[in-house]
Amino acid sequence: MSRSSSPARKASLIALVFVMYSYTTGGPFGLEDQITTSGPGLTLLFDLLLPFFWCIPVSLVVAELTTAIPVEGGFYRWVRVGFGDFWGFLAGWWNWTASFVLGGAYAVLFSDYLSYFFPLIVGWKHFLASLALIAVIAYVNVRGIQMVGVVATVLEIFILLPVAAMCVIAATKWHHNPFVPFVPPHVPRFQVFGIGLALGLWLYSGYEQLSSVAEEVENPQRNYPLSLALVVPLSIATYVLPTLLSLAALGNWQDWHTRYFSDAALLIGGRWLGFWMTLAAMVTNISLLNATVLTSTRMPSTMAEDGYLPPFLSGIHPRYRTPWIGILVSSAFYGLFALKSLTQLITVYAWLRIATTLMTVLAAWKLRRTQPDLPRPFHIPWGRAGIVYVVAAPIVMSVVAMVGSDSFALRWGPVAILLGPVAYLLVRKMRARHERKMS
Repeated sequence: MSRSSSPARKASLIALVFVMYSYTTGGPFGLEDQITTSGPGLTLLFDLLLPFFWCIPVSLVVAELTTAIPVEGGFYRWVRVGFGDFWGFLAGWWNWTASFVLGGAYAVLFSDYLSYFFPLIVGWKHFLASLALIAVIAYVNVRGIQMVGVVATVLEIFILLPVAAMCVIAATKWHHNPFVPFVPPHVPRFQVFGIGLALGLWLYSGYEQLSSVAEEVENPQRNYPLSLALVVPLSIATYVLPTLLSLAALGNWQDWHTRYFSDAALLIGGRWLGFWMTLAAMVTNISLLNATVLTSTRMPSTMAEDGYLPPFLSGIHPRYRTPWIGILVSSAFYGLFALKSLTQLITVYAWLRIATTLMTVLAAWKLRRTQPDLPRPFHIPWGRAGIVYVVAAPIVMSVVAMVGSDSFALRWGPVAILLGPVAYLLVRKMRARHERKMS
């Protein structure tokens, strides 16, 4: 049964905004290491300017293609229309397999924060806590996008309140130039630039992801462009303001490390704010996992409908009209990847994320050429120059980020990419064998 004809309640504009923000941003947490590796000045410059070369062009592409082709599977099906089955399969496959790493990482990070409050949660208890979170979020997603939106809204309000409080207090304690030093002294310039850029691309990635649930959103031709217009500036503010104001209040850029916003809140506002910020950081991983499950689990069900994954993955829940089999199978993979720390695997995820994003922006260019008369309620502005901008800017940023990757990512990133064509060949052989048996 097509999801477009299901009686499930659809997500409103507000729910879409919070789910999109949850997936793409969630909160300021995650950029702390950028301060010490790239320097406070370059970090702030990255976080201010990078959106104009990455998430803003991607958002313009998503707004145009979602209003033109508002289908379940989103960018996967746009790429199929533009470039054919092979490249469409790769876009879907890269996205789905990358989510295994991401979902597992969020569950592990949640348990890391939980062990901060409950030190006995180690070993098998740590893994069990990760599995419990994955199970709860899977249930929420089986219930449908509206419940996902409600959960995302509540979680994000809880997260942003301590961030806003810290910004207000830090602004009254401005004693330092937050842009000094611009880069760390005695560090190779390309290393500083490459690492900071790679992390910045990760922070501002994922704006095409919510297109995968287009059929589950009220009036997608109107609500997707509006959501993107709201989420992009909110994301920029989320990264820039607490970083800028914390550096201005404390001036201790060399002390920044993973999860440092909790320490910054403690120094700026006292124990109550430090505790609240640590709790918000833990909740952020719940919010990120919630949105990741929503966006990535539509991929296996949609690909199964198209005959590129086993048919059972297309199963729809009889009551909630959600792809519950795809949600459960994906969640099982998240649980497997939650067995250990995934710091290095996140760098491999970045390669898969970049590959998917590039296929998405290229699909906009291709469809402008092959289907110029396709109705586009939202149109990328500035004519031909606009198309050049939304395609060229992400390509340039991707090349620089890949060249600047660490050695682990340079070794295993291409392997992860090449597994996609291998999977496609296997699927083609299985389909051909099945068709011969049926004939």
